[in-house]
Amino acid sequence: MSANPFEGYLNDNEKQVDDNLNSDESLLLSTKELLSKATPSLEFCKISVEETVDRLNTNSKTGLASTEEANHRRKEYGPNEISVEDDESLWKKFLSNFVEDRLILLLIGSAFVSAIMGNLDDAISITLAIIIVVSVGFVQEYRSEKSLEALNKLVPAECHLVRGGQEAHVLAAVLVPGDLVCFRIGDRIPADLRITEAFDLSIDESNLTGENEPVHKVTSAINKETFNYDTSGIIPLSDRTNIAYMGTLVKEGHGKGIVVGTSTNTSFGAVFEMMSSIEKPKTPLQLAMDKLGKDLSLFSFIVIGFICLIGIIQGRSWLEMFQISVSLAVAAIPEGLPIIVTVTLALGVLRMAKRKAIVRRLPSVETLGSVNVICSDKTGTLTSNHMTVCKIWCLGSMTNKLNVLDLQKTKGTNFKNYLTDDVRATLNVSNICNNASFSVEHSKYLGNPTDVALLEQLSKFELEDNRPNVKKIHEIPFNSKRKFMATEVFEQDGSHVLYVKGAFEKILSYSNTFLNEKGKIEKLTDAQKVSITECAESLASEGLRTLAFAKLQMKGTEPVTKLTEDMVTDLTFTGLIGMSDPPRPTVKPAIEQLIRGGVHIIMITGDSESTAVNIARQIGIPVIDPKLSVLNGDKLNEMSDDQLANVIDHVSVFARATPEHKLNIVRALRQRGEVVAMTGDGVNDAPALKLADIGVSMGKMGTDVAKEASDMVLTDDDFSTILTAIEEGKGIFNNIQNFLTFQLSTSIAALSLVALSTLFKLPNPLNAMQILWINILMDGPPAQSLGVEPVDHEVMKKPPRRRTDKILTKQVLRRLVGTAVCIIVGTIYVFVKEMAEDGKITPRDTTMTFTCFVFFDMFNALACRHSTKSIFEVGFLTNKMFNAAVGLSLLGQMCAIYIPFFQNVFKTERLSLGDLFFLLIVSSSVFIIDEIRKYWDKKKAQNDPSYYSMV
Repeated sequence: MSANPFEGYLNDNEKQVDDNLNSDESLLLSTKELLSKATPSLEFCKISVEETVDRLNTNSKTGLASTEEANHRRKEYGPNEISVEDDESLWKKFLSNFVEDRLILLLIGSAFVSAIMGNLDDAISITLAIIIVVSVGFVQEYRSEKSLEALNKLVPAECHLVRGGQEAHVLAAVLVPGDLVCFRIGDRIPADLRITEAFDLSIDESNLTGENEPVHKVTSAINKETFNYDTSGIIPLSDRTNIAYMGTLVKEGHGKGIVVGTSTNTSFGAVFEMMSSIEKPKTPLQLAMDKLGKDLSLFSFIVIGFICLIGIIQGRSWLEMFQISVSLAVAAIPEGLPIIVTVTLALGVLRMAKRKAIVRRLPSVETLGSVNVICSDKTGTLTSNHMTVCKIWCLGSMTNKLNVLDLQKTKGTNFKNYLTDDVRATLNVSNICNNASFSVEHSKYLGNPTDVALLEQLSKFELEDNRPNVKKIHEIPFNSKRKFMATEVFEQDGSHVLYVKGAFEKILSYSNTFLNEKGKIEKLTDAQKVSITECAESLASEGLRTLAFAKLQMKGTEPVTKLTEDMVTDLTFTGLIGMSDPPRPTVKPAIEQLIRGGVHIIMITGDSESTAVNIARQIGIPVIDPKLSVLNGDKLNEMSDDQLANVIDHVSVFARATPEHKLNIVRALRQRGEVVAMTGDGVNDAPALKLADIGVSMGKMGTDVAKEASDMVLTDDDFSTILTAIEEGKGIFNNIQNFLTFQLSTSIAALSLVALSTLFKLPNPLNAMQILWINILMDGPPAQSLGVEPVDHEVMKKPPRRRTDKILTKQVLRRLVGTAVCIIVGTIYVFVKEMAEDGKITPRDTTMTFTCFVFFDMFNALACRHSTKSIFEVGFLTNKMFNAAVGLSLLGQMCAIYIPFFQNVFKTERLSLGDLFFLLIVSSSVFIIDEIRKYWDKKKAQNDPSYYSMV
């Protein structure tokens, strides 16, 4: 038998993924079911882009003409939102609390019996208590629901909207039919769209149709004469290849589309309307609390049954024993534990949101305090994500790595003087092979930071954006596998050209010629390839992200049917560009603090080894020996999971890594038993984010796929926010332990007090009403206020909580049992002392005992604000909610002993100031003893830093 009776209540490694909208039961409906409601996409898929534009009175290039027109349409169509309203009214929810709890029904029966037997005072008192107890429970439940509703609104859907010719990043809710939307790989489609532009566009519609293969999308209308309709006469969803459906994911390419359906007037909306409500799974902590509550309930019922049986055998009134037993059951059984846990977690998550960390799933809060490895992307998370072009190098005009055009050191220089033909060509490739766009509203370029930096440098050379002057035909988007981007265009003079940019080793391997300073093409020799490699590595060693640029004069005047990777060959190399992305100023202090707290930091980047090592050292990640601390993606490909698991403990940097490598890294770390947080922002990051204990996506740069796979979203994309979240997670877990200590010690004390008095044939020290009032204090505001105790920043000095640690540790059990014993001894002392003065039990005796127990409860709550720090260190005024809760509780207690109406309810009488002072001295003992314990533990910890972890 386990030494810990509560062993097994919590294994916080259970990771439940809440896939409400993606579960097979909810979305994979048959096509016939789905189309029982016709949606606009059914008609718009049959007509051309031009007809769509005319019908919706919009523009395929600039979108709707004005915001006024959009507002007019929003009044007609409503917001682009799908929401589920709760049909049950508040008063029905309130009344249901009276019939769903069997203990409340027993109390109602007790009040009814008391009324029949003529004990109207008891009947009224019990009824009043029932109303108060039910009201407290209802408020807690309502607060929990509202907190969770607030969490669901923290991550609103967003999209790229073009309106009046201006592109903006907006909430998807503002979309109306006729709006023009841009989307790219990783985006979730915000409404039903008629596609107007498609570049190698494939969309994953599996959550709508059940088909696993992404659907290739086109812009042409479906031929109504030749199309093979199904037996219902309706075009199946998967065959509407010019429609992008709301809620589906862009897997490849990019494009644009005109909104044809919003909200429930979409295929997704039709599914949503047919969906039955899905009950959210409980978190592991809630499940643990449920199990703990059931076991404590069973234990309480046994003790209460024993008390009732002994009382009846002793000849006590069966009605008295029945009322006492039911009241004890209401007070001792911690039915409010799961609700308070939910409220504490939800309020903690809302606090995290204010600090830029949005936790999408409550179970993640439990895991945050255990994270001991953080794997982070470099770009945009550890760095500022604001790229700046620093250096340009061309083989023709600069010959070696020492001869580089440094744009930072030559400020004020007329860069036009450096505009040789090879430099001009390199700038032109960086311009054409680019998807950033200029926003008049923001007066700046928007898009991928690298693309934005490449466009911003043009003005330094007095060059204009050349993209309006060429006709774009095809594009191969950049991804981490191919490591290049290619764009096929027709120039103004009719020439057919392919422009390519990417990792220098890739571009160099595809190049066999280069452009000299006079614009002439020359053969590329092996020696010149060495020079290019040396220069690229020199730029990388300075921490610069280095891209190579090249072009190819294509044959023929007709565009290729489809641009493929095997066509990217025999390129003409034009030059290299080195860009800097400086580390965020908050990152280094955060990393240092995490390392001191026992967290292993690993940086994962697609950059070269030299660049990665330079950045890692700048931000405080230890790289003592690059041979041991740095692992290249190529080496990673050659290693098995076991081999990686054996060496990963020493690795702090992964260079030239891909999103696919992240999955291997997480798997290897978890194989070693580590609790892993992994950051990511792309579509391919999703599997690793899902496998990690805490998947962290970026709020600004992250794709919708990454956000949905993650457990936490950083709204500022800043690594230091992870430190904040871990700190909050540790603090929340400590708070849960503290209010558990408070609740369980009070529950044990109340049960034991009545059990001992019955066993030793003493009158019951507390009557039914007094026990119910104690229950309100135990489950009410004081307990909840312990759940929102401000985070102690020193939690980061302690090592991460182990995966196998239980919530009721030996230290917690020792503390709550000791507290319960103190309360029992002190309360019995007062009870026996008062009875001894007159030899019989009087209202004064029970009033003194009752008030003593309540005072003990308040001092116990004060002691439970922190498990290891003295209240004088924590501060008396740092938790305003706690002070208000204790103040209201004490005010309620004064009402119970001084106001005649409540004196009748609780069977109390007035106490003198001397009585109250005496009770304060006795009850403060629980606080004083706990302060001594904390002091003793602190002294032990000073001599042995591992003391706290041992106890």
